[in-house]
Amino acid sequence: MNTGSIRFRLAAWHAGLLTAVIVLLGAVLYITVRNYLDDTLLETQGRRAHQIAETLLADAPRTGEDYVVREIKALYSPEQSDRFIRVTRGNGSVLYVSGPPDDQSFDPAKVAPFTPGDAVESTRSQNLGDGRVLLIASFRAATIEGGHYLVEVGTSAEPVDRFAKHLLKLLALGIPLVCIIAAFGGYLLAGRALRTVEQIAVKAEIITQHNLSERLPVSHSGDELERLSISLNHMITRLDDAFSNSKRFVADASHELRTPLTVIQGELENLASDPTLSPDTRDRVGSALEDVERLTKIVGKLFALSRLDAGEAQEEWLQLDLAALASATSDQMTLLAEDKFIKVTCDVEQPVYVMGDRSRLQQVVVNLLDNAVKYTPRGGSINLKVYASGNQGLLEVADTGIGIPSEALPLVFERFFRVDRDRAAGAEGAGLGLAIVRSICIAHGGRVEVESVVGSGTRFLVILPLAAAKVT
Repeated sequence: MNTGSIRFRLAAWHAGLLTAVIVLLGAVLYITVRNYLDDTLLETQGRRAHQIAETLLADAPRTGEDYVVREIKALYSPEQSDRFIRVTRGNGSVLYVSGPPDDQSFDPAKVAPFTPGDAVESTRSQNLGDGRVLLIASFRAATIEGGHYLVEVGTSAEPVDRFAKHLLKLLALGIPLVCIIAAFGGYLLAGRALRTVEQIAVKAEIITQHNLSERLPVSHSGDELERLSISLNHMITRLDDAFSNSKRFVADASHELRTPLTVIQGELENLASDPTLSPDTRDRVGSALEDVERLTKIVGKLFALSRLDAGEAQEEWLQLDLAALASATSDQMTLLAEDKFIKVTCDVEQPVYVMGDRSRLQQVVVNLLDNAVKYTPRGGSINLKVYASGNQGLLEVADTGIGIPSEALPLVFERFFRVDRDRAAGAEGAGLGLAIVRSICIAHGGRVEVESVVGSGTRFLVILPLAAAKVT
């Protein structure tokens, strides 16, 4: 799982925010329920205290205090109902106090005397020690003769505590479970929402200058992703137009230049053969002729690249043996290598069938071998190898030349790129040979790779898809 992805971060933010909200709501729920239960319990005790005051103590001067005590025991049975009742006279003496309850949840003797002040009704929470709490409601009762009694009715808070603890356990178990489900659900929802982005990314990866007619998928959802897809497609359309204009310009320019260059070359050759020319003039004509020949080669290569960019490389495809083609081409290039005492070896695995244009694939071999000969010192060696691996045909050209700096390796297939002037000194070329090799490989559904160590040599590897079966 990629923790830096938008999907993970969205899910994490969603889960974190939801967790904070749920924890906050859980805390509010716990406090609210706990306070509600305490208030409800105190309200019940308050009603009982008011009832005792109104029904029994108001007539106490007439019925007698003993009658009041008997009625409290008979009607409320505080010990059996686990309730605390205490009646205190106005002078502070106790008229009645209940005994310990049957469940032994509290000790009435530990309930301290209470002075409510001027308040008629009041409530309090009495801590009895050892973690036990008594909820008590008090009511000041007035008799018919103007006397006063303080009625206190209370009960243990243990039932409320038990329920609160149970609720807390449910929240402690439920909140993490809900958060885990929310995080997992958020991750799935984020993935579903970003599925369109993934489709756009996959499609964008396969769009190159050779298939700019392709377009990114558009989800007709009316959201930002739809607008993004449409905007990117418009950008690709503009790029397609720009590339098309550029390719058309190169093709037209190289085509138009070929004829005048041929004419100039012919005129210069005729002029150079004139016996009346002075040696100085003849040298100048020869230099101009060399430049024209170089320009002619550059124009020819540009025209070849324009044809490759236009997809013309697929017009004359046939099934051919790449090993035999490379072996024959290597024999033709041997004479060029012998002038520098460079040993060329050819190691081919017969047969290696591929689909393609014979002349174009031969051009790949020629360009790579020519490049190796140019940059391999006298007495070096070049090894040409063709073999099959899986469903791919591989052509390898390795030399013991001067090598290519690591910072230049990503650029060697760019048009008109030359590593440096010192390396290129004495080596003819305009930096188009390897660009043609790459274009031919791409046109044949393959690719070309390069490895090099300065001072040790360079290895080019052409990878092409094998033909399905040999045509007989």
